[in-house]
Amino acid sequence: MYKARTKYSMLSSGRTQFLDTAVECSELTLPYLVRQDDDATGKRTLLQPYQSVGAKAVVTLAAKLMLAILPPQTAFFKLQVREDKLGEQLDPSMKSEMDLSFSKIERLIMDYIAASNDRVVLHQALKHLIVSGNALIFMGKDGLKHYPLNRYVVERDGNGNVIEIITKEMVSRKVLGIAPPTPNDEVNSDSEYGAGEDDAEVYTCVKMDESSGSWRWHQEVDDMILAGSQSTAPKNASPWLVLRFNTVDGEDYGRGRVEEFIGDLRSLDGLSQALVEGASVASKVVFLVSPSATTKPGTLAKAGNGAIIQGRPEDVGVVQVGKTADFATAAQLSQQIERRILEAFLVMNIRNAERVTAEEVR
Repeated sequence: MYKARTKYSMLSSGRTQFLDTAVECSELTLPYLVRQDDDATGKRTLLQPYQSVGAKAVVTLAAKLMLAILPPQTAFFKLQVREDKLGEQLDPSMKSEMDLSFSKIERLIMDYIAASNDRVVLHQALKHLIVSGNALIFMGKDGLKHYPLNRYVVERDGNGNVIEIITKEMVSRKVLGIAPPTPNDEVNSDSEYGAGEDDAEVYTCVKMDESSGSWRWHQEVDDMILAGSQSTAPKNASPWLVLRFNTVDGEDYGRGRVEEFIGDLRSLDGLSQALVEGASVASKVVFLVSPSATTKPGTLAKAGNGAIIQGRPEDVGVVQVGKTADFATAAQLSQQIERRILEAFLVMNIRNAERVTAEEVR
């Protein structure tokens, strides 16, 4: 039986191609969202794209999905008793009283969601689903907890059902009450931390127990099971939700919406970089003075605005890039790509006309 740390390393190889794609998609949209496993400490400078169209598209689509899943001030579910379970002799007043009680319960649940941190976690998970196509949510007693793709691995069967989940977290040893491993410990040779480190790698291993038909999970630190970390859940009521945006048969991980349009995002970022750098070069002003001219460069440089100096206009010229037509072609193509991306991510684009009604906008 493999330890959680060893099994995590084994399953990480199958996650590599999905994580690499997710990192590239994140760099073109929201660079802070998905990072490599060894860059998750926040010590590495993030690369910033040359355009914000990708970020706008992801944030807008995530906001619309959020409104559809958890609409504000409106219950996204309804509690009621099935008609076939109600007896024929049921008093109508009793049915109305039951409906009133159900509506009170609905309001209590919505008030609890509004007071908790669930909306923030769910919105973050939606952005990860759009960019990387994968997200893991744990529904604990204290609320929801989200794991990005670089912090968990999953194994599925041929039908796509989850068999095993292993998460990885960095937790302070002071919080866990565990002393750092000594240099002679065997576990210290393969781990990412050395002796005297303040953080420990905490692995949470979630498996399906076929004998009991329930989910079981525990946590390990230094290849040792933490005391009191074992827990179980029924098979059909697992608090671990392994989400995928697009499902591909035979793959353990999903594909994101950004990956479907990554070609346009790459092209738009390249064109934006060319336009920004070209505009910077074109905006530089350099004057040329003829070597045989009577006008002195020093006199021209020291002359203030509106000053009068001696010289001939034909002796002084300005360096021009002369790439206006090329810049116009790049700008026109970038606008076409931007329009395609915004349409794909449901960003509202109001028609530029005089008679645009509110109904058309809706």
